[in-house]
Amino acid sequence: MTLPHATGYHAPVMVREVMDLLRPERGGTFLDGTLGGGGHAEALLERGPEARLYGVDRDPDALAEAGERLARFGPRFTPVRANFADAVEAAGIAPGTLDGVLLDLGISSHQIDEDARGFTFRPGAPLDMRMGQASAGESSAADLLNELDEQELANLFYRYGEEKRSRKLARIVLEMRAVEPFAISDQLLSAISRTLGPRAEAADKARIFQALRIAVNGEIQALERALESFREALAPGGVFAVLAYHSLEDRLVKNAFRDWSQECVCPPGLPVCRCRGRALGRLMTRKPMNATPEEIAANPRARSAHLRGWSAA
Repeated sequence: MTLPHATGYHAPVMVREVMDLLRPERGGTFLDGTLGGGGHAEALLERGPEARLYGVDRDPDALAEAGERLARFGPRFTPVRANFADAVEAAGIAPGTLDGVLLDLGISSHQIDEDARGFTFRPGAPLDMRMGQASAGESSAADLLNELDEQELANLFYRYGEEKRSRKLARIVLEMRAVEPFAISDQLLSAISRTLGPRAEAADKARIFQALRIAVNGEIQALERALESFREALAPGGVFAVLAYHSLEDRLVKNAFRDWSQECVCPPGLPVCRCRGRALGRLMTRKPMNATPEEIAANPRARSAHLRGWSAA
């Protein structure tokens, strides 16, 4: 299978399904809150010749790559450097004006493949993982491993990595950092092997590294802030599409979309409805959409993707 809009920088996931939800052929104003290499953005601007797009990313490498790729669309594309949680304000978007929003919560193939960015568990990679690179005031993965206390580390591994042996892993991290501070992937891999055994699978390693990345970048907190912001920015009939790759992220999106689609969200037992009393929109996907077997075979990173859509009333 040939992956649409894939480049050496990144292969966007579920492009056709995302475009079928967003329907950029309607025209209007769209926002890609996680621009990455610009694959979804390119597909959107091609399918919607009257569409305009704000492309938001906190990674300057991604903005440079996407900016070059999308230059041919001229003023129809506007790049914005910001965290997606701040995208609406950073782009100067008024409430009720967007016809579609896309959030692709994964990281790009380029970020994983470039060892210097520290997103990989290949040997010798620095424990960095900052989406915005070495921005002032942001802690790296190494900083968290070296500075958080045992309980904080255990909570991180359990909440974001769903690691049942989180307390043991946290204890081993503290033992190791007392001898030598964490700096490279080999040290965390050693801690994982000591916790899970020498036959720890690649999926286990990826899960724990992903947990650390989520914590470094405040991804769950950013998503919690972003959901309401993007909903309020949507025009009637505007579509909100989200690709999630982690159960915690997907659960937040599922619950938000479900609550927004209900007429009453009052606690059970209230004699009179005291909430908004109307649905804010409707679910477009009762269950998450997944990549096809053919796409997964061509791009294994699509395996964990869950796509959900919601439309504003």
